[in-house]
Amino acid sequence: MAIDINGTPAGAEPRPGQCLRTFLREQGTTGVKKGCDGGDCGACTVHVDGTPVHSCIYPAVRAEGHSVTTIEGLAAATGAPEGELHPVQQQFMERQGFQCGFCTAGMVMTAASFDDEQKENLPRNLKGNLCRCTGYRAIADAVCGHPGHPDPEGPGSGIAGAGQPEPEPGRLGDDVPAPASRAVVTGTARYTLDLPADQQQELLHLKILRSPHAHARVLSISTEAALAVPGVVAVLTHQDAPRQLFSTAQHELFTDDPDDTRVLDDVVRFIGQRVAAVVGESVAAAEAGVRALTVEYEELPTVFTPQDALLPGAPLVHGDKDGTASRIARPDGNVVAELHTELGSVADGFATADVIHEQTYETQRVQHVALETHAAIASVDSEGRLQVRTSSQVPFLVRRTLCRVFGLEEDTVHVVAGRVGGGFGGKQEVLTEDLVALAALKLRRPVQLELTRTEQFTATTTRHPFTIRLKAGASKEGALTALELDVLTNTGAYGNHGPGVMFHGCGESLAVYKCANKKVDAHAMYTNTVPAGAFRGYGLSQMIFAIESAMDELAAGIGMDPLEFRRKNMVREGDDMLSTQPEPEEDVHYGSYGLDQCLDLVRDALDRGEARYREAGLDDLGPDWLVGEGSALSMIDTVPPRGHFAHTRVGLLPDGTYQADVGTAEFGNGTTTVHAQLAATALSTTASAVAIRQSDTDLIEHDTGAFGSAGTVVAGKATLAAAEELAVRIRAFAAGTRQTQAAACVLDGGSVVVDGTPVALADLARAAADAGVELAAEGRWGGTPRSVAFNVHGFRVAVNRCTGELKILQSVQAADAGVVVNPRQCRGQIEGGIAQAIGAALYEEVVVDRGGKVTTDILRQYHIPTFADVPRSEVYFADTNDTVGPLGAKSMSESPFNPVAPALANAIRDATGVRFASLPIARDRIYLGLKEAGLVPTLEPSAR
Repeated sequence: MAIDINGTPAGAEPRPGQCLRTFLREQGTTGVKKGCDGGDCGACTVHVDGTPVHSCIYPAVRAEGHSVTTIEGLAAATGAPEGELHPVQQQFMERQGFQCGFCTAGMVMTAASFDDEQKENLPRNLKGNLCRCTGYRAIADAVCGHPGHPDPEGPGSGIAGAGQPEPEPGRLGDDVPAPASRAVVTGTARYTLDLPADQQQELLHLKILRSPHAHARVLSISTEAALAVPGVVAVLTHQDAPRQLFSTAQHELFTDDPDDTRVLDDVVRFIGQRVAAVVGESVAAAEAGVRALTVEYEELPTVFTPQDALLPGAPLVHGDKDGTASRIARPDGNVVAELHTELGSVADGFATADVIHEQTYETQRVQHVALETHAAIASVDSEGRLQVRTSSQVPFLVRRTLCRVFGLEEDTVHVVAGRVGGGFGGKQEVLTEDLVALAALKLRRPVQLELTRTEQFTATTTRHPFTIRLKAGASKEGALTALELDVLTNTGAYGNHGPGVMFHGCGESLAVYKCANKKVDAHAMYTNTVPAGAFRGYGLSQMIFAIESAMDELAAGIGMDPLEFRRKNMVREGDDMLSTQPEPEEDVHYGSYGLDQCLDLVRDALDRGEARYREAGLDDLGPDWLVGEGSALSMIDTVPPRGHFAHTRVGLLPDGTYQADVGTAEFGNGTTTVHAQLAATALSTTASAVAIRQSDTDLIEHDTGAFGSAGTVVAGKATLAAAEELAVRIRAFAAGTRQTQAAACVLDGGSVVVDGTPVALADLARAAADAGVELAAEGRWGGTPRSVAFNVHGFRVAVNRCTGELKILQSVQAADAGVVVNPRQCRGQIEGGIAQAIGAALYEEVVVDRGGKVTTDILRQYHIPTFADVPRSEVYFADTNDTVGPLGAKSMSESPFNPVAPALANAIRDATGVRFASLPIARDRIYLGLKEAGLVPTLEPSAR
């Protein structure tokens, strides 16, 4: 019996043991995604005879004789006329219930089966579908058909003041839908591995043998048995790999990171590191080949904590490296990078303090859990050019690294990123591209590598764990007198991003406060554990957790309201922003300043929330519940330092619309929409008239990449410059055709009005082509000067003193994002950042055992926020107009994450009087902390 797929019999039978997901993708329905292969995330949801199932754990053979509907066939299966959408697809598109969109097909398939009763209980009925980007509010609006503009008096969004520009259709300030909306909701958006079925059949597949040891030398690798496995094409070891050292981290200056990594090495430094790669005709053949490999190891001494790594005589992780050549601060001491600085005299500052707070704060490893795992495909074309398709935030830097490692010229390497299924910094690395390039260059056949979810947890990167010993002092009048920090970061077995995270973490977290006496001693340390890397906030969230917790403790010590204490000590426009250097960064300016507005917005929202609870009679939860509120603030430079470059080309097409070629990647950050709006504003048209091509190294000269929130404020400035120049050229050409002045020509939608007479842009494009004139322009931006953005978060919580249960009663964030280009999209970025930060604050943790092994290696063991876990946050925007950013805009992708954990810890402290100084603040830790403080009631013997 054949399997019916979207009304058509399948063209093949499933293989023994094959799951339905892989079978469907082989049949060309690539809208079915892989996020876990464990039935945990829901990205692979399809209908079997109308019932939603997770196809990754559904045996394909069980579908024989049944009707399978995927996202591609949903509308037709429910009787929609050809070309129209299912109502749920339409709602997801209209309310933009997605960001990266990788989970969306599964969400839609699940929600499409709901009746009205199921829609009333989404926390239960969407528990099998995970989203890492949105924070779920937009998904709830889409599933239930709610309006996209919530009541500003309740959970939702508002813009303070009246200074924002009036929205124009498709231009600045409008809720323009994402250009890929229809493709995302119909499953036709093409992510990294979404190739046509015929191209999939040509692929070889690469799988990796990984180290079982935390530190060992590879003495020999026996490959004979693996090569004898049917379908195995090749085995690659360190003997096949270049000896060039590099860093998997990607920055504009590759010298920002230590060269300590090889494609394949004969020394392994953490459990899960690559040892060898097997290339096969199928995934199954490659996996069988991996199992057939025999490796002889010499185990080496290990060190697992940064504290131990710093001790004299500690085992050396990279003791074989030349520190100068590799840019490692002290390889003979496991120190990747270090910082020692003092402004003023902290000793004098503490001598004048009326209250001093001392505490050690700790933050944990957190995984990015982008639902699309790392993946890449490499091939060599007929001209000998290396072609790489990859899930990367930085395709141009990937090209540069591949050229450096393999000794290739840039014009012989072409890198393209399709739509990327989430990033959060985790895809600012080269973790797959080098291996597939090695295999493709050797075999001259296309090779694909797709990491499993377990490999994501055990062999990619995490957020850097920080240990921060903090001492802070304040006068009884509420002035900070001294801040002293000793910072220890664990970069794991390799130093990718280690220096940058350490330096950046010690930057704006301190610079946002005025204090004459600041001292920092910081070390980024190697250990034999899974590497850490770039993660949303890039070190700031860890440091802000400690500093903002300390601000509350100082305020409590002198009896001052915590928000007022912050207001008294925070920098004001014109103040020097000083952290670790006696002079401010010369290219960082107050392009605009909205921190005071953000404090006011959060204070006002919390007060209104308290009044609503009181009026509703919800303020008294009973004697076992302790209620409190807390807040925290953060500042971030809007662009990474030392140069972040972008190049854009915008041209008029023959049909009178426009095309913009940009380098920045789309992975849920919304830059595609923003670039269309910026160009549309400059060209006096609508965003729908601007087609965006992106993330392709053949399209433009260079783009540093989509990290550090640079997609809007760097690449966006390049796009705006190109569009403004094109507008000038179009008006000048139009004036020439009518023998008039350019000042008499005005762009207006699809026309240029010349002396009051509209001329269609399509006609103008034909005239330009006939005259041999190309109506196109280029724009560039170098990432400097830079501005600063601000975020303030507030929580009201209730803590059960008997059980440690935590309820978030109210969640509020105010953001200074400058002129908000797309309010709905920007609000979604903030909501997603809040949700991810709540997970990191309360339960997410990559656990490494005493032997260096990651034990939380599947989603079922690593809890990311589900629909039921995320409050419906209120989001407010300050009224500012930035002089640095494009049309007044500022960055707002990573910064919403930063103040959430300390605000939550401060709210718990206010409710219970207990300071939780280590993350995550899990329920069992809350209970034990309350018990230690004597807050857990003792049951009478008769009640036990």
